Amino acid sequence: MPNPRQAVGLPCLVMKFGGTSVGSAERIQAAARLTAEQHAKRPVAIVVSAMAKVTDLLLDTTRKAEAGDEAGVDANLVQLIARHETCCRELLPEGAPRDAALSGTRALIQEFARVVKGMLMLGERPVQSVDRAIAIGERLSALMMAACLESQGIRAAAVNAAAVIATDAVFGNATPLMEETRERAAAVIGPLLAERVLPVMTGFNGSTLEGVPTTLGRGGSDFSASILAAALDAAELWIWTDVDGIMTADPRVVPEARVLDAITYSEAAELAYAGAKVLHPRTLAPLAEHKIPVWSKNSFAPDKPGTRIVPAVEAATGPRAVTSMMDVAMVSIEPAGPAISSAKLMAEAMHALDAAGVELLAITSSSYRQNFCFIVKQSELAGALKQLEEEFAIELAHGYVKPPEVDANVGLLTVVGEGMRGTPGLAGRIFTAISRQNINIIAIAQGSSELTIAIVVRRDGLEQAVRAVHEECGLGRRT
Repeated sequence: MPNPRQAVGLPCLVMKFGGTSVGSAERIQAAARLTAEQHAKRPVAIVVSAMAKVTDLLLDTTRKAEAGDEAGVDANLVQLIARHETCCRELLPEGAPRDAALSGTRALIQEFARVVKGMLMLGERPVQSVDRAIAIGERLSALMMAACLESQGIRAAAVNAAAVIATDAVFGNATPLMEETRERAAAVIGPLLAERVLPVMTGFNGSTLEGVPTTLGRGGSDFSASILAAALDAAELWIWTDVDGIMTADPRVVPEARVLDAITYSEAAELAYAGAKVLHPRTLAPLAEHKIPVWSKNSFAPDKPGTRIVPAVEAATGPRAVTSMMDVAMVSIEPAGPAISSAKLMAEAMHALDAAGVELLAITSSSYRQNFCFIVKQSELAGALKQLEEEFAIELAHGYVKPPEVDANVGLLTVVGEGMRGTPGLAGRIFTAISRQNINIIAIAQGSSELTIAIVVRRDGLEQAVRAVHEECGLGRRT
């Protein structure tokens, strides 16, 4: 199988630009300058998101089509055309390149329109059609970015990730097939890099082995970039966003929060999973396997160093960051008597949650009452309860299991740090810091790895608890 690194002779750099980093002609030009700087030094491939808010607009259009709102569909299409045509005109000088970009933009939007008009006729939006439709946002960005680079004298080519990233057939949240993706990347991306043509690949999408379009889930453009970096054996991955890097806390909650110089793959993944809005939770898995370092950087302030994510950080002790999630709910399940064991109850509950595609944020149990509780996003609560009721239909009917109790007035605080392992008294200090604020701790979950401590509190005390823990752990700005 061809190796793209061998084809170009040098390890390549993969860079990913998020929606705000390509959100206007001005930001696309800035991203092109950052790309050109690196392209002058080594082979570069980039991955782009849809322009900010475009994916939301595309999804809204599919929902309007399903609801039979033809006027709403047409209004959204007008908005989509206007935004991208305006961007093309601001981005490119008059002439053939601009005309070609405008023509390509119209063709892609017409492709989207055909799909949603089909949904309108059917009165439904099949998941396969949604995946085909909403990937148009990234394809529009890739087209405009490639045209911008070409206008600056850099040979570039827009690449639809459907030709590169092979996935399973789980539409809306597909998983990459890495061996097949490596083969596709070698065939599609390798020759471009070898010829010094800069690939501009779409984020977020892929296709099955049969070529049916898929998407990787919301936020999947980060994931796309890490998949491409792993498939190309890249030297590094740079993820450009609109923040300075990964911080010790959300600066809107903790003004003293600071940017971390470096963090491990495991820490970054836990932070993402626990609500930090920097990296997609699945982004780091392909990189960790190949030990490819990744930088989280700010395209609005490119001179700032950002955060480096690596396999290990020397001299990292204690907590590294604290994050929180407000829109969560706690579900408690308890047997009504000894007729059903807690192990069986938990196993069946986990099966139901898996069937519903629910993401478990934390779980804890009681040995005496044999009950357990778990935290889910509020957006997934209805689906979780529906599946649990179906799973326990017989047990509920015969009174073997109590109806699930839901507490939607909670928030989840998570402390993350590989340096917490084996630190005596740390958990006690954290709990004491929260209790000093007269905040009651409702539930606690800590894994055996001691990488995270998850704490459930009342929602109205969540931000105060985050600030207390951040201060107690000494995570603020250093003088």
